[in-house]
Amino acid sequence: MSVYEIITDRIVKALENGTCPWHQPWNGKEFAPRNLLSGKPYRGINAFLLAMFQNDNPYWLTFKQALQLGGNVRKGEKGMPVVFWTEWQPKNDKREPDDRDAIPILRYYTVFHADQCEGIETPALPNIALHEFARIEACEAIVNGMPSSRAKIEHKQPRAFYSPANDTVNMPSAERFESSALYYKTLFHELAHSTGHTSRLNRKGIAELNVFGSDEYGREELVAEMTAAFLCGHAGINPFTEATSASYLAGWLKAIKGDSKLVVIAAAQAQKAADWILQTQFSNVEA
Repeated sequence: MSVYEIITDRIVKALENGTCPWHQPWNGKEFAPRNLLSGKPYRGINAFLLAMFQNDNPYWLTFKQALQLGGNVRKGEKGMPVVFWTEWQPKNDKREPDDRDAIPILRYYTVFHADQCEGIETPALPNIALHEFARIEACEAIVNGMPSSRAKIEHKQPRAFYSPANDTVNMPSAERFESSALYYKTLFHELAHSTGHTSRLNRKGIAELNVFGSDEYGREELVAEMTAAFLCGHAGINPFTEATSASYLAGWLKAIKGDSKLVVIAAAQAQKAADWILQTQFSNVEA
């Protein structure tokens, strides 16, 4: 298996389990994955791969580094690949060194999380920035009023995601969000995804596996954002700041320009998702 296949396989498995490696955990830069021995943070695809471990402890090390620090990797633990670029020059290239064309090759080595090791001490972690959380009754009413067949809501991992395989919505603890309104907006977004499950609205963006960056994946994200907006409006909250709105619009501008039907279809699906969550039946309303 090539290095590309190893990395792709990791990411596909994460997506199949409902985790998007590109979603930023609700931590700060202090919690970015880094090597325990050098203290340097991992970059590029490595940052995403290691963040999938979903642990506030950011420290990683190689098997050899664990031994060097007087510890060891626990038996049976599986490591994560860390990739890097190196250059290779054919031995039969008789040109002068400066004239040779070096061929970039992707290599990898394996690292283990500090929690997978024994006898290893790690620096004390900084305190996670927590914010005072106040329940918003209108939002709680929406969540509590959903049908009993809804997805299970959990607070086990420091990421927000919906897992179609387990039919669960995971949320970071509410205190990690900058505001109560932002917590509920994020929860509404993930609950919107859950309405696409085959047992509910059977939406293509959820019922079928879609690769990150694909048209169907992007369409589903837009549906979830619009559904969250509908639900926020219903609850009377406005968590959308100028910064998040600008980022949101910039991200979708290209897709909207490329598909004139995208917004209309996504909005219709978002309305159905919001109606399912709210359990509303409209028979006499404007289109």
